[in-house]
Amino acid sequence: MTETGRVTTARTAPAQTAYVSRRTAQRAAKRRPGGAAGVLMTPFLILLTLVFLLPVGTAVWLSFFSDDHPGLGFGPARTVFVGLRSYSAVLTDPTFLSGLGTVGVYCLVYIPLMVIGSLALALLLDSGVVRLRAWAQLGLFLPHAVPGIIAALIWLYLYTPGISPVIEVLGKADITVDFLGLHTTLPSIVNIALWSNVGYNMVVFYAALQAVPREVLEASVVDGAGPVRTALQVKAPLVRSSIVMVAMFTLIWALQLFTEPMLLHQSSQMINTRFSPSMYIYDAAFSRNNYSLAAAASVILLVITIAVSYGVTRWTNRVDSAEENVR
Repeated sequence: MTETGRVTTARTAPAQTAYVSRRTAQRAAKRRPGGAAGVLMTPFLILLTLVFLLPVGTAVWLSFFSDDHPGLGFGPARTVFVGLRSYSAVLTDPTFLSGLGTVGVYCLVYIPLMVIGSLALALLLDSGVVRLRAWAQLGLFLPHAVPGIIAALIWLYLYTPGISPVIEVLGKADITVDFLGLHTTLPSIVNIALWSNVGYNMVVFYAALQAVPREVLEASVVDGAGPVRTALQVKAPLVRSSIVMVAMFTLIWALQLFTEPMLLHQSSQMINTRFSPSMYIYDAAFSRNNYSLAAAASVILLVITIAVSYGVTRWTNRVDSAEENVR
């Protein structure tokens, strides 16, 4: 090799090294966001698998198998594949269908009262009309800190004749109320759920209202809007996303109605052991030892919950899109 070739090679080698280094850095920069996202998503995926995918997969597997006792039932039980027999039994069971209807009525009563009541309280606190705002928030939120079982026991005490001070006071005024009667059982359950959760949702709405730009509210006042009009036509539309979120989570929890009727059914003949789908699942698994039936009912309830939640989400998106097109 000549002297000129050696000099050229010596000059091009650093340039090639710099080019390779730049390419390596660019590739590393491209991979870095994906790697960071993977690291951040790993705990979520692990938690999702442990608390959702594995239980759902186990329930689906159990729903396709059942214990079969040969002969007169004295032999050892064996697990056999039953296909969709458990699903057919659940969907044709009048008590399960009745429980779905009960929960449907419960949702129609409970969800509007919850959303409207908590939003009204949040708007009232945000308006500045209520004095000692922090204490009011604490007083409204405290019932949510009470466990659901304890809350149901407290209200069971208040609903039971002979020991309830509320019934005693009403009796002195010649007012007879059976809180666990034919037409009052469901409203009594709704009352317990409202007492427990309205304060929490009120805090969610109040936090959303604090994020509303103050200049928007000042502009509405300049335009001549009063407090009520500002609350209904300015503040409420600006926190629509929070309203949808609260309504969605309230719907999901309402479809799983269990704690309140489970504790009240021993004191009321109007509440049986299959009052709601969740109680039906509990009865099938732990009273009748039919785990296949309980698993099938669980899967059906999950599908209904996902379908209803998806429908509400799609409807909300369509409404938002329609309003944007009008604007």
